[in-house]
Amino acid sequence: MVSTAAPRLLVLAALLGLGGSASAAANFYCCLDAGGKQVCGDILPQACYGRAYRELGADGRTIRTVEAPLSAEKRAQRAAEEAQRQADEAILREKQRQDQALLNTYGSEKDIEMMRARALDEVQKSILAAQAKIAEMRVKRKNFENEAEFYKKKPLPPEVQKGLRDADSEIKAQELVIEAKKRELEAIRAKYDDDRRRYLDLSRRAPAPR
Repeated sequence: MVSTAAPRLLVLAALLGLGGSASAAANFYCCLDAGGKQVCGDILPQACYGRAYRELGADGRTIRTVEAPLSAEKRAQRAAEEAQRQADEAILREKQRQDQALLNTYGSEKDIEMMRARALDEVQKSILAAQAKIAEMRVKRKNFENEAEFYKKKPLPPEVQKGLRDADSEIKAQELVIEAKKRELEAIRAKYDDDRRRYLDLSRRAPAPR
């Protein structure tokens, strides 16, 4: 049994041919049909299938509202929105974790500068060691060059050739180490600059102790 709905269930029940006792006990389902006309019934009307509808209680109040089934496009859109929401929440949680880790690592701005100096010092030591190795290998190479002077018109002995090659190879390797360590210095400076900026920002936002 289906009919247009009036604001009160007693009117609706009358239109549906139900007695007062039935209207007091039954729930009703109402929706707008394809023509925009409201239809209701004590069971979900055929016209409401695939549409949003409301379930009304005995007092005429809406118990729940059921949305219309989503199209495949809408489902995909909602799934994408949910995935983006979860990704945003994960990013926020990770940022909060990193911020807390930063506050746990440093007790003051001075701590940051001390750790920066220590990290830079370690890399500088590696650069100095590489430079010392280059200087040592250049001395060795010079010795092989001097020995090679005796063989200007003769083939160089294998050990002299190998000595020159090994010296050149080691010098090149140590030069690459120095280049890498210089990049590391820049990375360390950038890291501690960022840590300092974030630490000061977090410290300003922290609530004052009571």
